[in-house]
Amino acid sequence: MSSQLVSTRQRLINAAIELFAVQGVTETTTRQIAELAKVNEVTLFRNFGNKHGLLLAVISESPVFKDLGESLRQQANQTSSFYEALKGYASARLQALEQVPDLVLSVVGEARHYPVENRQALGKYLTQANYYVAEYLATVMEREQLNSDISAEKLASLLNSLLLGYAVIEFTSEFHELWHDRDEFLENLIELFLNNFTHSTSLIKTESISTHQVADLPANLVHLILQQAKKSGLQDYALMYVLFGAGLSPAEIVNLERSHQISDANQHLLQITQGSTRQVPVNQWIMGKRYGSYSRNPLTQWLNSRKDERSAMFLNDDGMPISEAEIQERWQELTEGFSTPEEQQPVIEQAQQTWCIEMLMKGIQLEDLSILTGWDFTKLQPYARRTREKLALEQALRLDQKS
Repeated sequence: MSSQLVSTRQRLINAAIELFAVQGVTETTTRQIAELAKVNEVTLFRNFGNKHGLLLAVISESPVFKDLGESLRQQANQTSSFYEALKGYASARLQALEQVPDLVLSVVGEARHYPVENRQALGKYLTQANYYVAEYLATVMEREQLNSDISAEKLASLLNSLLLGYAVIEFTSEFHELWHDRDEFLENLIELFLNNFTHSTSLIKTESISTHQVADLPANLVHLILQQAKKSGLQDYALMYVLFGAGLSPAEIVNLERSHQISDANQHLLQITQGSTRQVPVNQWIMGKRYGSYSRNPLTQWLNSRKDERSAMFLNDDGMPISEAEIQERWQELTEGFSTPEEQQPVIEQAQQTWCIEMLMKGIQLEDLSILTGWDFTKLQPYARRTREKLALEQALRLDQKS
């Protein structure tokens, strides 16, 4: 492809990749990059700010980084064992690092001199890549029925740190006796994750474990519960709305305060202070039906009706902050007489499960749901499987209707 058909931005990135790989980031100048890309040096600064900004573009826009999530998802479905999954990923990462040793050493050695915003951006990219690896490990572990006391995110962090450490040692020293070659290092690494965790520290157990049961509720039952809550009063309606519209647990709800609400015409968010500190959206649409708007819905109506000075978002009959037990009681009363497809009264945990499944059905990525819930990928795997079951059923029904 001629240079005229490649954008100026891409020519600069391609030139940077070539020079960084050959002589490292430190020894490469912006003038060299501009000359190789056949553009003015000012154009480089206009597009990327400085050499560090260009380096971030090289990392974030490289095919290996951009396609990492999808390639690992495909690989997870093709691997037959956790051993194969570990070895396949570790081998591929080491091969990628070994192709650009000068670039790796420059990034490691020079990063402390980067501007703060560039270091923050680099950290964000590394964190995102780690999410992909964690999802990959969690998928294989769940399929293999392996359990870990360490989250998939931490396992991924350990794995990536060890791989980078190997590369740095190999690129900076010779004649060491830490390992004989790369194959020996890989086998030792995999043995650490498999044998040591399994038999010594029991971090990963190979025996069968009970998978977290996901039993989301059908749409008609969810709407019946919300209708019953609406008849019961503004607070009950708001409480059920938060359970089904924001996917919160009773433990999180009891810690909500009125000031934790962020509501305007474009968004409705809740600030969660219990457990994993984060913000979560309050959905307008629940199971195909709209319950007001961001600024006017069951929760905002309840809060606007309040005449008291209490800071708690939900109160008991005595005007005190509601407890988890009291939320459970309200659920029991409001769902009495209703039955799930299993012919049992719904339990409150099913509201959160229903919200998670609905978000996945709408297309949210597992890593984004992990952020919203504060859960690791291992805990979310049963939800991913349940979502695939529902999508498969929908697809089968569509095919049948076309017949």
